[in-house]
Amino acid sequence: QVQLVESGGGLVQAGGSLRLSCAASGGIGSIQAMGWYRRAPGKQRELVVEVGSGGSTNYADSVKGRVTISRDNIKNTVSLQMNSLKPEDTAVYYCNAVIGWHYYWGQGTQVTVSS
Repeated sequence: QVQLVESGGGLVQAGGSLRLSCAASGGIGSIQAMGWYRRAPGKQRELVVEVGSGGSTNYADSVKGRVTISRDNIKNTVSLQMNSLKPEDTAVYYCNAVIGWHYYWGQGTQVTVSS
């Protein structure tokens, strides 16, 4: 059973920084992609950034230049460094891993940015 365990998140003032981390464990084969999604209150879940096994990245326009994803293929971990945070970044952030035809999700971690 694949599990994704997230850490980080919390409350930060606008302009501040946070780092989220996620570790995958369980019956893991080859992870094609890992990434982060978020769901803001009253909105649908949206992609923040994803990284392929070869290192290619796909950032949402709303976070480009402020967010950096890093992935360790040996440890099966992915981290998200978020800088210059804005109140509109407030959301529950979910770690994601694509293995075969399956999408796996973490439990989510709250990020709140105060103005």
